[in-house]
Amino acid sequence: MAPGGHSRRGPVVHRLPTRPACFQRGERLTKRSFRPRPPFALTLIHISATLLATTSLTLTLWTGLEERGVALAFGVLVAVGELSRWNGTTGLRETAPLGAAGALSYALLGADAGHPTHHGVFQTVAVVVAATLVGCVPHIARGHSRTPDHMARRVLTVGFAAVCFQPLYNQGVFRHWGGPAYALLLLALLSLTALCDAVLAAALAHSRTGWPFGPLLRDELRGMLGIGSAVCATGAVMALAVAVVGLWALPVFSLPLLLTQLSFRRYAAVRDTYRQTIASLARSTEIAGYTPAGHARRVAALCQAVGRDLGLSEPDLTVLEYAALMHDIGQLSLVDPVPAGATAALPAEEQRRIALLGGAVVRQTGVSPQVAAVVERQADPCREQPLSARIVRAVNAYEEKTRAGGPGGPLQALEELRLGTAGDYAPEVVEALARVLCNQEGWREAPRAGRWWVTGGTV
Repeated sequence: MAPGGHSRRGPVVHRLPTRPACFQRGERLTKRSFRPRPPFALTLIHISATLLATTSLTLTLWTGLEERGVALAFGVLVAVGELSRWNGTTGLRETAPLGAAGALSYALLGADAGHPTHHGVFQTVAVVVAATLVGCVPHIARGHSRTPDHMARRVLTVGFAAVCFQPLYNQGVFRHWGGPAYALLLLALLSLTALCDAVLAAALAHSRTGWPFGPLLRDELRGMLGIGSAVCATGAVMALAVAVVGLWALPVFSLPLLLTQLSFRRYAAVRDTYRQTIASLARSTEIAGYTPAGHARRVAALCQAVGRDLGLSEPDLTVLEYAALMHDIGQLSLVDPVPAGATAALPAEEQRRIALLGGAVVRQTGVSPQVAAVVERQADPCREQPLSARIVRAVNAYEEKTRAGGPGGPLQALEELRLGTAGDYAPEVVEALARVLCNQEGWREAPRAGRWWVTGGTV
């Protein structure tokens, strides 16, 4: 580089900020075509669950069932719970609460109508595995891809609870515990089991999607306060009730959890309808010819991926999705449509005017004020914007630049966003967008003769 900050080919206006793995010095993005290896955590969880299930089934078949009536009753309960499992897009952390409660209560069962049980750890896991497999047959036949992860979580969490309780109970450690002390013991063990299940769920989601583990675990723990607490409470009550009155307690205490599951389904249906209404409102700009078809949907999907990479919580991701779907709705107030709906190329004042008009429209539709605030502030100066507005602004600009750039549009658009991180776009958002695109589009590094991409030439 020559003195005065000039290269051999011209002045250097910007030096690119620190890049992720797919944008390091001397590298450019190219397409790749290979099948990635399964993540280590995913493989480890599935192998551990398979080994535990196989060992338990083998030993149980070899030695025979203890208390066959009790095993059959809990097996039927778990199978019915799995049959009623819901595979809709509900966002619920536990899709088969009755099956989970039945499995946990069997793992923590110490007596049947006053008579001590001796089923042990391996029989507990074997009964739960067999019943879960029976209940999962319809879901496997429908091709639901989440069934293996669901099975692995069920086997490992039940095995954890049984290991914590059954050996000590069979040795007589807990037989003389009674009243509140015994109930608190069961609740403590169920809380530890729920924490174990949350870690497993977050690890599986991290392995499947590549999203940050910390925010995923936080969302799982937050979800425990809902249906998770009902599952733990029902599991403890079932174990205590069967120990006193026998197996007749199972259908009695299953009914409240079934009603709770039905309520969650109705709530999820309302949420789905609400989202469809917002999506329909967002399509009004496409129907009126102000924006290209599918623009709002593409921006919303990419915004969610970037938000997850940056560690946003589930409620914040919902607000981000709705704001991304409706970010262009202010264009309906324009007399002359913007060519191709590309607002990123407009002057800053015009962008703010359209954003304020969009926020006013969103407020009149009855959508959350948080969504309206994000829509209104998407054109504010970058440093004054909340994170959600920064994401919408950067992703919208990327989508518009990609559409206008032809075959090389994605790479060119990302480079333009990087050169705009000095004031127009947040650097952390552009870095997250680059990481998401590396994962989604299959880009990888390729050597490029030790050059930096810079404005005004290369060095």
